[in-house]
Amino acid sequence: MDHITLKITGMSCAACSAAVEKALNKLEGVSQASVNLPAEKATIEYDSSIITPEKMVEAVEHQGFGAQIPKHTAKTSFQVTGMTCAACSSAVERALGKVKGVSQATVNLPAEKATVEYDPDQVTVEQLFEAVREEGYGAAAPNRSTKVTLKVGGMTCASCSAAVERVLNKIDGVSEATVNLAAEKATIQYDPSKVSLSDLKEAIQKAGFEALDIAKDALVDPDDERRQLALKRHKHRLISSIALTVPLLIIAMGPMIGMPMPSFFSPESTPLAYAIVQMVLCLVVLVIGRKFYVTGTKSLIRLHPNMDSLVAIGTAAAFGFSLYSTFMIADGSMHHVHELYYESAATIVTLVTLGKYLEARAKGQANQAVKRLMNLVPPVAIVERDGREVEVLLEDVQLDDILILRPGDRVPVDGVVTEGATSIDESMLTGESLPVEKGPGDAVTGGSLNKNGSVRFKATRVGQDTALAHIIQMVEDAQGSKAPIARLADQVSGWFVPAVLAIAVVAAVIWLLAGKDIAFVLTIFVSVLVIACPCALGLATPTALMVITGRAAEMGIFFKNGETLETAHKVNTVVFDKTGTITKGEPEVTDIIPAGADENALLSMAAAAERGSEHPLGEAVCREADGRDLPHQKVQSFSALPGKGIEAQVEGKTVLLGNLALMKERNIDIPDTTLKRAEQCMTEGKTPLWAAADGQLSGVIAVADTIRPDSADAVAALHDMGIRTVMLTGDNSRTAQAIARQAGIDEVRADVLPAGKASEIQRIKQDGVVTAMVGDGINDAPALAMADVGMAVGSGTDVAIESAGVVLMQDNMHAVADAVALSKAAIRNIKENLFWAFGYNTLGIPVAAGLLYAFGGPLLNPMIAAAAMSLSSVSVVTNALRLRRAKGAVRKS
Repeated sequence: MDHITLKITGMSCAACSAAVEKALNKLEGVSQASVNLPAEKATIEYDSSIITPEKMVEAVEHQGFGAQIPKHTAKTSFQVTGMTCAACSSAVERALGKVKGVSQATVNLPAEKATVEYDPDQVTVEQLFEAVREEGYGAAAPNRSTKVTLKVGGMTCASCSAAVERVLNKIDGVSEATVNLAAEKATIQYDPSKVSLSDLKEAIQKAGFEALDIAKDALVDPDDERRQLALKRHKHRLISSIALTVPLLIIAMGPMIGMPMPSFFSPESTPLAYAIVQMVLCLVVLVIGRKFYVTGTKSLIRLHPNMDSLVAIGTAAAFGFSLYSTFMIADGSMHHVHELYYESAATIVTLVTLGKYLEARAKGQANQAVKRLMNLVPPVAIVERDGREVEVLLEDVQLDDILILRPGDRVPVDGVVTEGATSIDESMLTGESLPVEKGPGDAVTGGSLNKNGSVRFKATRVGQDTALAHIIQMVEDAQGSKAPIARLADQVSGWFVPAVLAIAVVAAVIWLLAGKDIAFVLTIFVSVLVIACPCALGLATPTALMVITGRAAEMGIFFKNGETLETAHKVNTVVFDKTGTITKGEPEVTDIIPAGADENALLSMAAAAERGSEHPLGEAVCREADGRDLPHQKVQSFSALPGKGIEAQVEGKTVLLGNLALMKERNIDIPDTTLKRAEQCMTEGKTPLWAAADGQLSGVIAVADTIRPDSADAVAALHDMGIRTVMLTGDNSRTAQAIARQAGIDEVRADVLPAGKASEIQRIKQDGVVTAMVGDGINDAPALAMADVGMAVGSGTDVAIESAGVVLMQDNMHAVADAVALSKAAIRNIKENLFWAFGYNTLGIPVAAGLLYAFGGPLLNPMIAAAAMSLSSVSVVTNALRLRRAKGAVRKS
């Protein structure tokens, strides 16, 4: 099926939109059409092999309205020069927005780029340039861009990721580059005619980092081995550093606590040997930790200092002063033996290495959910080729191949069962643990687990088109996005390291002017540099985002981006579509009221009469009879009575089945007790089907679209979180109120046409509430898009899923409450991380600068500062990892 959205003009009321909708739905090839009156749009699902958009336009115009096929919208990004402040960027935005044919224009001041969406039939790129130049700014040529995602190794803090972003964004031909520190990824939009992939990688490498390709055609993580190898290298460096630092600390600190030293390097008898032994041990540790100096120095040279720069400067200062003291000892100045800080430099490097190792381990665990999803796909599949069963690699499976699935196998690709029966565990997709029975004609999903049967199935989607591949892509896209709450940290991280350098220098100068000696000033300088932790700022949000999106995916809940995840925690009103969301979506028999016949006889007779009908209520009666294995009675004739019911000859009897008006028209005598019970059913939102045979009332069968068994529990869970619930439906008020009472819904808005759902959402939002809309049909798409958070049920239409920011794969309405609960947990965790990151730096840096000492307190030792810095980033990542155990809303049953 294809989808298209037409622009409809000339509509003035609900009757107009209903007329357009009716005309479109009558067209052959149109499976479903829904019209949004406020947006003046028609969203259509159709078969392009049967009908064209032009035919749809003709149908709308035949009704007296206008219709336009959406024109192609182009998007371009180009450099804008001469901007110096926010007022400049606003002026450029306004100028571009006034150009006819421009639908949207945004200007990024730091990147000096303008991104414009425009209609190429109405405006050219050169005209966009001219609009910018008329405002007094310069405009460069646009990019014909493509997108690539690279793994970036070697980033240690937010300053690193900011530096990579700046380096990439400055390359001519790159329109946009974003770096995710926690995921170690750089996503780059660039013009291949101006810059090559190798140029991008070279730029990253010149900045002091590693650039590697991401394999996009595999569902396994190609970087897992590299990450493990890097972790091993971290561990080896850490062990080697500890092995050298511990004896260095003993040698340096031993004499202070009365520990005897060998005479050949005693500080009293052989001070020079004592200094040289420390120098050698320290030098080896610094060589082991040379990455801090290489990366930090490169960043300094490019004027983008990062955390490595702080460590490098601080330890180099300690080592340099100690080296000076060693030369003074060699020159005969023995008192300099008490001014050696080799152990401080080595200990700082070792502690930072320890912190980086723990951080790397923790970050590796943050994305376990996606790795588990990737590992669900088997590397090989058994395919039937030329009558033989052949084992082939997964990438060799083709569309329409017949695959064999045995007990215990993972389903390799999406398909449809052609032969056999089994039960399949789809918990990886839906979060539901109970296996689902599968037989011929049923769909199977790649990555799910076959339990106890053998089946053959035909491949319908392979490679990157499978549901699992889309899920993984959805989760990765969400993890790669930035939540609005991260903006402050992003802004601060850009100037954080230069500010720390400035504070260290100023603090050192102040204490020097206050009369303190060089050793004291050095302690202050080094402590300020090594206690600052930009890493914690950079990791606070993306790590939590990675963990919670992975955890949500395990529960069958998929957030499409960070903004939706953040908005969901503010939701205070959830609006449900009724049919298929609160209710099961198909009518079923709820009550059987016999009058002159037993229950099964009444049902069997009614089912026989209804088998010639295609009415949903009749189908419900037939399903109930089949479920009871009642015998099929012979039907001699059948006729429909429009607006009343049906008449049929069943086993020689004249059977009437329909509404009360039909019974009265045929003078069927109705007992008061039966009438009262039927009216009671109506007050409960059920539809009574009256049955009579040969002029005598046989009874009443009540049919209703019943609520899901989990709807009331889901609504109660939302109420427990203080969230109001609203139900939208096109049903009459009595039926809607009956359903709402059963589900516990707070407010009902009935008689709402499909085109009016978005308008209702808009009216609800006018009250100042933050709304979430839950729906599954194509007619819910405008309302899903209008709500602050759209939640589409995964079994719904593609249009609904495309319009929503959250996809719920569970066939369980409790997932709505779970999604809100997970969002609240994530934002709470991010706030904790940011509070710790900002609070740690805000308190730690002044203490390191000697604030407490100035008021009679202690002076912070650089080694303690280094330990605190290392633990700060580890604590942020560890706190984010708690989200792996996050639970959904509390269930009542």
